[in-house]
Amino acid sequence: MTENLSCLPWSARPGARAWRCAPAPAEVRDFHSALPDYAATPLTELPALAQDLGVGRVFVKDESHRLGLPAFKALGASWAIHRALAERAANGHGSGPATLVTATDGNHGRAVARMARLLGQHAHVFVPQGVHPRAVTAIVEEQAKVTEVQGPYDEAVRQAARAAAAPDAILVQDTAWPGYEQIPAWIVEGYSTLCAEIDEQLTAAGVAEGPDLVSVPVGVGSLAQAVVTHYRSRLSERAPALLSVEPESAACVLESLALGALVSVTTGKTSMAGLNCGTPSSIAWPYLYGGLDAAVAIPDADSARAAVDLAGLGVSSGPCGAAALAGLRTALNGVGGDDRRRALGLGPSSVVVLLSSEGTAANPL
Repeated sequence: MTENLSCLPWSARPGARAWRCAPAPAEVRDFHSALPDYAATPLTELPALAQDLGVGRVFVKDESHRLGLPAFKALGASWAIHRALAERAANGHGSGPATLVTATDGNHGRAVARMARLLGQHAHVFVPQGVHPRAVTAIVEEQAKVTEVQGPYDEAVRQAARAAAAPDAILVQDTAWPGYEQIPAWIVEGYSTLCAEIDEQLTAAGVAEGPDLVSVPVGVGSLAQAVVTHYRSRLSERAPALLSVEPESAACVLESLALGALVSVTTGKTSMAGLNCGTPSSIAWPYLYGGLDAAVAIPDADSARAAVDLAGLGVSSGPCGAAALAGLRTALNGVGGDDRRRALGLGPSSVVVLLSSEGTAANPL
């Protein structure tokens, strides 16, 4: 059930903090820790934002440099490709290189192409209309074949799925649909490392009980699924509020939550290119509906202002990453903010974590 607290694009679900699920596998963190370029990304405390938001402490998880790339996506791509290639070899199909096929708004495709290059595989990446040419160039520089699609992200996904039917091709897509769920589930598992790092970093900062709220940018919902899994699988610990943030022009999760069922929306143009998705992932949807406390949609201008503010505080954040701040700021400080603050259980001593999912280098718009 959802409730609308003002005319702001917003939906809240009472009772989400009581929803529970199984945890991510522990071996994912061990896998990432063994990679040559692995290091935990910073969790930066920003007192100026705490004052702005009217809470006790604000931390930003800075994903501007993750495994040599300017976004968090390499966590999911590396684990999923590792699992997919191991399964391929176990089934007797590992004699030659595979072609890893995916559709992307930029960051995921570059991560898949990077892993393919490092592992001696091929990559074929489908890019929807509206992705900046420099993002396409970055994928090409990873030695991937790129097909530019004259249509939105959902059409690029459809074309990638068709191309992956070829012999020795593996679809490595970060969204799921009925009949295609295993690899997207591995991608979600890969993102759990980010959450494990936050636990350790908050403890080191003297926050023993964890955050009171986590704000996460949402495209198809895979990162949000990982966040929900992490915080809703803890039976004995205080559960934080979880907030998803989307562009107003591509608010598929917000619309689905408001209707109580997974739906697709027609997307428009947005500077938050990595969030410009029209359909939630089928495996993410039960987690989002069960475990998200609230969802909000924001205009591009709010994300742009948040990115400038984060830069002024020393955090490199592209439009998608800055959406986490923009969405929470709009929810708490806008008309009806007091009601939304109560719905999220926030007070003057609350601890907030913002997931800045990309750096400025990831989105050259």
